[in-house]
Amino acid sequence: MGQQFSAGLRPFLPSDGPVLAEIFREAIHVLAGDDYDDAQRDAWASTADDEEAFVSRLAGNLTLVAVVGGSPAGFASLRGKDHIDMLFVHPSAAGQGIGAMLLGALEKLATARGAAALTADVSDVASHLFGKLGFEPQRRETVDIDGVWLGRTMMRKQLAGNTDKSTTPGGRQ
Repeated sequence: MGQQFSAGLRPFLPSDGPVLAEIFREAIHVLAGDDYDDAQRDAWASTADDEEAFVSRLAGNLTLVAVVGGSPAGFASLRGKDHIDMLFVHPSAAGQGIGAMLLGALEKLATARGAAALTADVSDVASHLFGKLGFEPQRRETVDIDGVWLGRTMMRKQLAGNTDKSTTPGGRQ
C-alpha cells in the first residue's frame, strides 16, 4: 500500500499560474513517456508556454487545486457544467489518489450544477484512471498541436440523479 498523504482542495488563484504550468509540463514529460513520443510531449507541454493564455484558460473554468504539504500537487478544471477540461498531477504525487480526488470533486460540482453526464477528452496516459472511475470511451480522435498529432479518447460518465431534459426525447432547452 502507498504512503499515506493528506491533501486538500482549494479554488484556483491567478497567482497559481506558474506552478500549475510547471505541474502540467512535468506531468506530460514524465508520466506520458510510455504513451507519447518526445515530439508529441514537447508539443503538448508547449501549450503552457504562453502563461497568460494558460492562466486565462484555468480562470475561465471552475478550477480546483490539490494541495499536499502546503504546495500544489495537481489541478483539474470543469468547463461549463459538464466537461472536464484539464486534470494533471505532479509526477511526485502520482498514484496517491489525487487525480481521483480531483475527479470526484468535479463530479460533485457538475451534479450540483445539474449536469446529466460528464465528458472529457482523455489522454492515453489518463484513460485508465477515468475508466476506473466509471467513464466510458465514446470515440477515438486525434488533435493537431503545431503540426504534431496526438491521440486521445472522448470519454463520458453518466451522473446519478440528474436528467438533462435537452437530451431526452421531446425535451426542451
